[in-house]
Amino acid sequence: MTDRIAVSSLDPGTGASPAAAAQLLRSRISRVCVAIAASSPDELIEKAREAARENPFLEFRLDYLPNPAAAISRIQQFLYELGEVTAIATCRREPNGGKFKGSIEAEIQILEKAIAAGCDLIDIEIETAEKLKAAELARIRSLGAALIISYHDFKATRDLDRMFEKIRRYTPDFVKMVSTATCLADNLAMMHFLERSSDAANVVGICMGEQGLISRVLGVRAGSVFTFASAQAGEETGPGQIAARTLHEIFRIDQVSPATRVYGVVGNPVMHSLSPLIHNLAFRRETVNAVFLPLQANTLSDVLRLVKEVPLHGLAVTMPFKGEILKHLTNTDALSEKIGACNTVVRAQDGNLYGFNTDVAAVVRPLERRLPLKGARVLVIGAGGAARAAVFGLKDKGADVTIVNRTPETAQKLARQAKARTIRYEQLAKASFDVILNATPIGMHGNKQQSWLKPDQLNARLVFDMVYNPIETPLLRMAREKGLPVITGVEMFVQQGARQFEIWTGKPAPEDEMLRAVVHALRRRAGEQENHSLADSIAPARRLTIPAAKPEAAAETTAEAKTEAAGASAKAAPKPVQKKTAAAPVAAKAAKAPAAVVKPAAQAVKSSKPEKQAAPVKQAAPAKQPTPASKSGHGTAKPAAKAVAVAGKKTPQKAAPAKSSTKSAAKAVAKAVAKKAAARPAAKAVKKAAKPQASKPKSGAAKAAPKPVHKKAAKPAAKPAAARKKAAPTKPARPAPAGKKTAKAAGKRR
Repeated sequence: MTDRIAVSSLDPGTGASPAAAAQLLRSRISRVCVAIAASSPDELIEKAREAARENPFLEFRLDYLPNPAAAISRIQQFLYELGEVTAIATCRREPNGGKFKGSIEAEIQILEKAIAAGCDLIDIEIETAEKLKAAELARIRSLGAALIISYHDFKATRDLDRMFEKIRRYTPDFVKMVSTATCLADNLAMMHFLERSSDAANVVGICMGEQGLISRVLGVRAGSVFTFASAQAGEETGPGQIAARTLHEIFRIDQVSPATRVYGVVGNPVMHSLSPLIHNLAFRRETVNAVFLPLQANTLSDVLRLVKEVPLHGLAVTMPFKGEILKHLTNTDALSEKIGACNTVVRAQDGNLYGFNTDVAAVVRPLERRLPLKGARVLVIGAGGAARAAVFGLKDKGADVTIVNRTPETAQKLARQAKARTIRYEQLAKASFDVILNATPIGMHGNKQQSWLKPDQLNARLVFDMVYNPIETPLLRMAREKGLPVITGVEMFVQQGARQFEIWTGKPAPEDEMLRAVVHALRRRAGEQENHSLADSIAPARRLTIPAAKPEAAAETTAEAKTEAAGASAKAAPKPVQKKTAAAPVAAKAAKAPAAVVKPAAQAVKSSKPEKQAAPVKQAAPAKQPTPASKSGHGTAKPAAKAVAVAGKKTPQKAAPAKSSTKSAAKAVAKAVAKKAAARPAAKAVKKAAKPQASKPKSGAAKAAPKPVHKKAAKPAAKPAAARKKAAPTKPARPAPAGKKTAKAAGKRR
């Protein structure tokens, strides 16, 4: 069918030609179209309403419904009420990758009804268009909706140019090209195609599959008019589809442009990595025009091609490419060369690649905040890439490192290279350490083996698990049950990511925001049934990450215990502990000067009874405990608060019996009351005078506060909906649903 099929000669709403009408429609739609799929009309409309609050561009997948025609009236009502929504109707047949089991004639009938209901675009696959007569296509065009003709390849990315020319013969308003990415390079083929063809037609180009994520985010800057997204995670209508909120909030697709720098995490698997979450958050927080993507690769050569052609400005490298990447780097830091692994790559302006290792700092820094590493006895479980980084980093700090591994030969090889020791699994119950560090995937989400150590083998003052998902691993749970302080893998994960961000951008990383984002994401993944236990597990870990108070408390206790035997050497210990404890809430200072903070803890590390010393560490957990002076201040604030309550009820003279620290406040209250006649203003003066001293307001004073707040908050709440209606783009009026008062309803809508 080589002749151009006429659409309607004029768009009835604008008086423009079909081509101009398509361009007008293109200017009105957003970059993300949310696909809505449901099993019933009620569910379809409910999901559409939810999605339309943030995304006014929707696709109704009618083929997912058992009876698509039953939803037409509901769609008409929905579109009539929400005039700002732009809608695509799709009813794809099973032979073409959809769910609809009916004939081509039945498909077209449903799409025509959808147009009558107010849908702005309809999607017809190329296989259906080829079987329609010219008159049938002309009739569809005359109904006024824009026509999308789509091509889907569910096996590979191939013949894009040939299929594009095949579709163009039908002169659709939009050409949709969807292929399947079997490697990362397929995204390059799609984006190069978009760059070539976007000037000739309105093109939508996407690669399906996990490896096609690049095209879903970067395709819009290569020339794709828009991309598709799911309403929620788990509601995908195509392989590899991303949730709309993820596209907007994490990948910031609305801001992606040719000037946007691209970074990514490379490995296999990486699709569930939280690295995109923390790095994109950091880019947004520090106003860096960049996007960070998960790049699941089968081969390193596939990745290196992306680095050159996209180009990628930096990589976070994970297994299995940490060692293999070294030979492709122009230069590396000393640690990467010594360890034989690189986890951070920077692409310079000349195209050369430089490597760094931030895993070492991510292991060392959390430990240095808690105890001095020089001379500390550390047991490292594992002998793989993560273990190598931990062993070399700890040895560089002077720690006494012992390695245990399921395969003793691998442990012995690493021990010889790092000048460390090895121990047999059977000997662990009789050995004791200052730190036990798990550098294996045991306990990771999806790993069947829950724990390798037994409770009687957990003889340490501190337990560190490098696994960050879940937050509470079986090993950490076992340690908590024994009363031992722990370091979660979340802290290490954030530390290594923060160092990567600083290497790439030269800016300080927002570590606190990154930590909160990871914890929140892991809690959501764990599900509601585990939220309570997660709250219990993460709170102690975060207290440990901020101050160095716990090891200092242990050092103080140890020093006091040694006072009788050691004499003068122990007397100096408590003073610096008290000073550092007062400054403990400042996490950054503790991180920058760990040696000064944990110096008194050296005696605790050498203690011959680590289990008995662990208890004081746990008791000293609240780093923000008030000093004796603050306690007395807290005690004197209560009479002032009582005076406030009494003054509000009767007379301000009741405030006189306050303690010595509040006498001046009581006198001021009495003077203020004497000048005013009304009791109510006097009570307000009492509240103002006593406010800085009272630590907790009485319930009576707090009851009146929420009322004006709720009244003020209620006014702007109605503005967004009205503002959206006023800002809605101009479009032809949709037909009113049957049985409605058209003039009145249209007046409300307009």
